[in-house]
Formats: sequence, C-alpha cells, structure tokens
Amino acid sequence: MTNIAQLLGEEADSLLNHRCTGIPKESLHVPGPDYVDRVVAMKDRKTAVLRSLQTLYGHGRLANTGYLSILPVDQGVEHSGGASFAPNPIYFDPENIVKLAIAAGCNGVASTLGVLSSVARKYAHKVPFIVKINHNELLTYPNEFDQTLFASVDQAFDMGAVAVGATVFFGSEQSRRQIIEISEAFQHAHELGMATILWAYLRNPAFKTADKDYHVAADLTGQANHLAVTINADIVKQKMAENNGGYNAIKFGKTSPKVYSDLTTDHPIDLVRYQVANCYMGRAGLINSGGESGKDDLHQAVRTAVINKRAGGMGLILGRKAFQKPMPDGVALINAVQDVYLDNKVTVA
Repeated sequence: MTNIAQLLGEEADSLLNHRCTGIPKESLHVPGPDYVDRVVAMKDRKTAVLRSLQTLYGHGRLANTGYLSILPVDQGVEHSGGASFAPNPIYFDPENIVKLAIAAGCNGVASTLGVLSSVARKYAHKVPFIVKINHNELLTYPNEFDQTLFASVDQAFDMGAVAVGATVFFGSEQSRRQIIEISEAFQHAHELGMATILWAYLRNPAFKTADKDYHVAADLTGQANHLAVTINADIVKQKMAENNGGYNAIKFGKTSPKVYSDLTTDHPIDLVRYQVANCYMGRAGLINSGGESGKDDLHQAVRTAVINKRAGGMGLILGRKAFQKPMPDGVALINAVQDVYLDNKVTVA
C-alpha cells in the first residue's frame, strides 16, 4: 500500500487530521458499499439505471467500496492527438487506453465514441464503458470554445456502455444551449437505463482576474455542481477547488456572506466540502479531476485523492497523469490513488 503520509510531506498533519465544522460530515450522504441502495434507490431512476451504476461501483480495485477510479481519455479531441499522445504514442491505439484501465483496476473507462466503439466487441463486457458524447475541439481557427455533440445516447447504448458523460461550460455564451442539449440527452440515457456523468466546468474570461483564476473557486464551481445535479447528473466531475470568493471578486450573481464566514475556510478540504454540499449533500457523487501531467504527479494525485475523500467526495478521474507515462508507471500512479480510497485510516473529515 502507498505510504500516504510520507507522500503528503509537510501537509500530512493538516490534510489527514482536519475536521470540517462549517458543513459537518453528519450532513452528508457519504460513499459506501450500500450507496446505490441507500441513496440512489430513493430517486426516480429506473431499475436499469441502478444496475448500471452498481456495475460501475462493483468493478475494479475499488469494487463495492462506493468510490470510483475512472480513466478518462478524450484529450485527442479536446486538445489534439499530438498534444495528448506524442509523449506516449501507444495511446493513439484505443485498445491500449482500455488495456490501461483494465490493468490499473479502474471502475470504468471514459472516452469518445470513436475510441470505445473501435474495440467495443472485445472489451465492453470486460470493463464498464462511459461514452463522452460532446467535446470542445480546437481545430477550428480561430479557436472557439464550445461543446459540440459528437455522439448520441443511442450509439452509446448500442455499444453496451453503462453510462454517458458530457460537459457543460457553465458561464459561457453557449451554456444555455448546452444545458438544454445535455438535459435532454441525460433524460434519454436514463430512459434507456444508463447512468449520467457531467463534467461541470466553468468557462468565461471574466472568471480569471490579474491575480487569481476563479474557474477553480469553491463558490462558483459549487454552483456549477448545483446546476449539474439539477439536470439529473448521477455523478459530477469537477476541478478541485483551489480558492474562493469568485462571486465577490467578479461582482456578479448572488451569494451570502455566510458562505465565506460560516460554511467554508481557506482549508482545501473545506473548499471541496462546499463542492460536495452543492451536489445535494452527496446525493450525487463528486469526483474531482486529476489535472494535467507535471513534474510531481504522484504527490499531486495522492494529495487530490486525500482531499476529495476527506471532503466527502466519491473518487478521482485521472487521465493525462497516467497515459502520458509508460503503461507500468501509469498503472502504479492510478493504484496509488486507489490506495487512498482503500485505506480505512483516511476518513471523511
């Protein structure tokens, strides 16, 4: 098992012993082996959706813990094949993407229609598929930042996927169209018995000031989460909160001073706890993103996992940190993250 405290270094005591008081853990619907029975079964979802979610929760190294470790690889469209796969060209072949998810014991693999359909007959019954149905492509010049439907819910269903994923750029000029598109897609997915995962991202130049990037503010990302569960996302993927006070700094929208004085502090676990609270206190699971690959990936990935778990989150979705390395190293990195969720000593704060 990974030595979590050693990897956290000077932050170990702060991250492993912090207690949230603004929104106490007793308020949350925390992940656990009975999450589908205890939380999801109360919803209006069809029984086939419960089966699909249980399939996802019941697979891989984290099977039946209530936590999720998902491998997402849609960067070939979102960034470009060259930018994403040149560091490790084997992943131009979609089969290696699926092999990485299986070797690492992930709960599921999330990717494009093309990637997953190209190997569906061989692997759809071996690891849960999550089809990402929309993307932001950057071949348009000048670049435009918009989410475009590349696939349909029916195509995902026909290949045997257990879930569909989609992104909404909340705060963008196109957000209301995207909300309508994905709300309708999620409704159809639930009718067919598939689960739904929303990448609830912020996108607006005004959210980034000269000294701070509020695209990762707890208050703004929290509201994006709240909108995500409003359109019946079963699971919300969100960038980990790194700061707060976006509403006040940008001077728009509505908030309450109690968000900052009573419900949150500057502690990273408190910031992510506010993200969880906006997922209906955990009635929809919060998975945080692992972020781009850098010089200290193992430390950063384990740190993110500890914060997510202790905040009441449901897991991590880790892509570039894993697939831009040799496969054995990618597997080891994902396994280290999973070790956080398997360690009973790392508890909800």
